[in-house]
Amino acid sequence: MYDDQPQAEAPVKASKGTPVFKRMLDLFEAEGIRTLFGIPDPNFVHLFLEAETRGWTVVSPHHEASAGHMAAAAARITGKPALCIGTLGPGMANMMPAIQCAKVENDPVIFIGGQRARITERRVRRGRIQFVRQEPMIEDSVKFSSSIEYADQTDEIVREAIRIAMSGTPGPAYIEFPSHIILEELDLPPVLPPHRYRLTMQGADGDRIAEAAEIIRNAKNPVLLVGHGVYTAKAGAAVKELADLMQCPVVQTSGGTSFIAGLEDRTFPYGFSEASIDAVVESDCCVALATELGEPSHYGRWRHWVDNEANRKWIYVQQDPTAIGVNRPIDVPLVGDVRAVVPQLVRALKDTPRGASAALSEYIQRDAQQLEELAEDAASKPDGSTSKMHTSQFVTEATKAFPRDGILIRDGGATVIFQWTYSQAKPLDVIWNQNYGHIGTGLPYATGAMLADQAATGKVRPGMLLTSDSSFLFHVGELEVAVRRNLPLVCVVGVDFQWGLEVGVYKRTFGHGTKETGVHWSDKVRFDKIAEGFGAAGEYVEKAEDIGPAIARAYERGGCTVIHVPIDPAANSEEMPNYSEFRTWYAEGTQ
Repeated sequence: MYDDQPQAEAPVKASKGTPVFKRMLDLFEAEGIRTLFGIPDPNFVHLFLEAETRGWTVVSPHHEASAGHMAAAAARITGKPALCIGTLGPGMANMMPAIQCAKVENDPVIFIGGQRARITERRVRRGRIQFVRQEPMIEDSVKFSSSIEYADQTDEIVREAIRIAMSGTPGPAYIEFPSHIILEELDLPPVLPPHRYRLTMQGADGDRIAEAAEIIRNAKNPVLLVGHGVYTAKAGAAVKELADLMQCPVVQTSGGTSFIAGLEDRTFPYGFSEASIDAVVESDCCVALATELGEPSHYGRWRHWVDNEANRKWIYVQQDPTAIGVNRPIDVPLVGDVRAVVPQLVRALKDTPRGASAALSEYIQRDAQQLEELAEDAASKPDGSTSKMHTSQFVTEATKAFPRDGILIRDGGATVIFQWTYSQAKPLDVIWNQNYGHIGTGLPYATGAMLADQAATGKVRPGMLLTSDSSFLFHVGELEVAVRRNLPLVCVVGVDFQWGLEVGVYKRTFGHGTKETGVHWSDKVRFDKIAEGFGAAGEYVEKAEDIGPAIARAYERGGCTVIHVPIDPAANSEEMPNYSEFRTWYAEGTQ
């Protein structure tokens, strides 16, 4: 039959209920998910349109890896799983760095990949367009991988993906969405709330809670070791109650660098604060909360932990039972969700609160003094007036201007090491890539976190990305997203036109004056001008004293601003503070 011949009208198909794409959104909404990141293809245009119609925040970036990083940041700042979509074939290939990153960073992102219809995939053919078998490429980088082969599998597969992503140590899941089931309809009952189909807010064994409480009561110098999971679980308020009852120092892991409201003065970064080291050395009880006790914490048994090891008791709050005792022996394992277990400890201790140890006030005073001394030390370094600015000045002045209610995003290599030591801010929200070391995540983390926070709270909060030039260039195209969404984001970029950490490696390996192949790049780049090209504001700041006013102007102006700050290449690669401490994270064979 030719196209121009009349054809009988197709019979109207009786509707059976809810299309698959709508049911998927229903299931995610039951988990409190209201943001969607990705670039739509024919598999997803129905889903994207429906999500926006429902009032979701739908964000289409300029690279699928950025979409994945945005979703990871959304999961962290909301404490809920996040949703990311990838176009079939090259889109999913582009997303692979973000999937692998989410696995190592323990981010519960549900990645959904489009795919050709199975009738196409299972043919014996060559030359199929935009096609590769995606599950074999992805399954080793996620906790769960499956495909919705039949419409009536939608509920069970989506729920299993969320169940596994949120159980034990959180992590990503992958669902394949073949095109042949997009518009199929389902006649299903209402969706279930999360607690009806998966374990949520599980508490620890009561006898173990009593045992832990007794150890805490009898301890002379307890410490709380607070990990990344405390922040992502939004358990800060409960931890504050526990810390008040224990009257002890709070020691941050490298991943747990968000401060808890009301505990700022007694919270010390492990290894990068003199008070943290003394608190650890002198401790006879460590209550470790939602941390992997990984290399940056020396597995809780090496370096600063060695002294007093024989007298120190370990209480470990960990959702994943398979993590207990792996990196070090544990005296009392409290297996459960930190959001439930910490309140259990609070109830067990509330009638017998501890008195503050004499050392606590000393730690607080010493840490405050150390911050002041670091600011003074930075001020003694070149400020950009006669020679390029020292990185310590860059970090100190930028963090002094950080807004109290803001979201801080970190990125970079050497500049992040400077931030660990010289930061003058104690933000409640910090987003950075603390496990995988994946630089370039900063700008997508910033946009994803800010948009998800806005969708969840209805408030527009300021964000600051403190980064280096090399890292900023990875996903600089996402500036357009910040401009499109009118985000109050200030990107303060330290510019030395080199890979600072790698330059330092050359110098330490071969000495000064040796060729440094592959670590330097053009000094013609102007990030303030790039920003203007994207429709953002740009400022070029050479002097340290001008960084704070430039940041203040940016927030007053509103929208996105990029501040280009030239920094000294030699200082950035040679004078990283506490670099010897950082290197102990990689001390294979000694731990």
